[in-house]
Amino acid sequence: MNKPEAPFSTEEAHERAIDRLDASPRYTEHDAVRLNRMFRGSSTQEMLEAVIEGSLAGDVATVSSFGAESIVLLHLLAEVDPNVPVLFLDTGKHFAETIAYRDTVVKRLGLTNLQILTPGQADVATKDETGLRWSYDPDGCCEIRKVKPLEKALDRFDASFTGRKSFQSATRANLPRFEIDTSDAAGRLKINPLIDWSAEDIAAYMEEHNLPRHPLVARGFPSIGCEPCTHKVAPGEDPRSGRWKGWDKTECGIHKPGEEPFL
Repeated sequence: MNKPEAPFSTEEAHERAIDRLDASPRYTEHDAVRLNRMFRGSSTQEMLEAVIEGSLAGDVATVSSFGAESIVLLHLLAEVDPNVPVLFLDTGKHFAETIAYRDTVVKRLGLTNLQILTPGQADVATKDETGLRWSYDPDGCCEIRKVKPLEKALDRFDASFTGRKSFQSATRANLPRFEIDTSDAAGRLKINPLIDWSAEDIAAYMEEHNLPRHPLVARGFPSIGCEPCTHKVAPGEDPRSGRWKGWDKTECGIHKPGEEPFL
């Protein structure tokens, strides 16, 4: 299959990636529309190859929680380029199993550019000195330990891959492959390669490539975040219903629940 024609040239994409003095957005909603149309009907692997090898989105990183299904996207990316930066938010609140699984996956896939992000010491000292903010203000805890460190790290990139999938929750049901990150005034692209994959697709891919599972999945955790805010999920429940159980909260803040597709 011939690769689709880019919505802008590789040279233009490179200029967007390096010109940090230009106050105009790196990408616009119009760019997202064109990318979605360009890759309509293309496989996930074809799209990733075109985006990464053709530099269609400038400097790109992936954000990974090393959770229940994270290894699928990481494997797909490693097949194209194992040096794609992998950003992991070490909140200090993860399950020990997640940290061990992260190290196993990095070694297994040969990922060469893991970047571990941590919350600012001053923020933790002044806003979460006891380490218990999650128990009375989970939004504030996520802001300190996830949102702010990731915003700082992503400022170096023009686009980021996410592992979001439409079946995970109602807030993700209609997201496109390409969108503009609404939390970023500079016009960063957010790319969702697996958005149209089903749970069955994920399971089949893991089986086909003999990928190791996160150990907590077998114990009833289909969606895994920080230990204090992650609970088991009963059969038939929304896979993310165990996250922030008892709170009116469905996202940590790095993804906005109100984001809509640009199609």
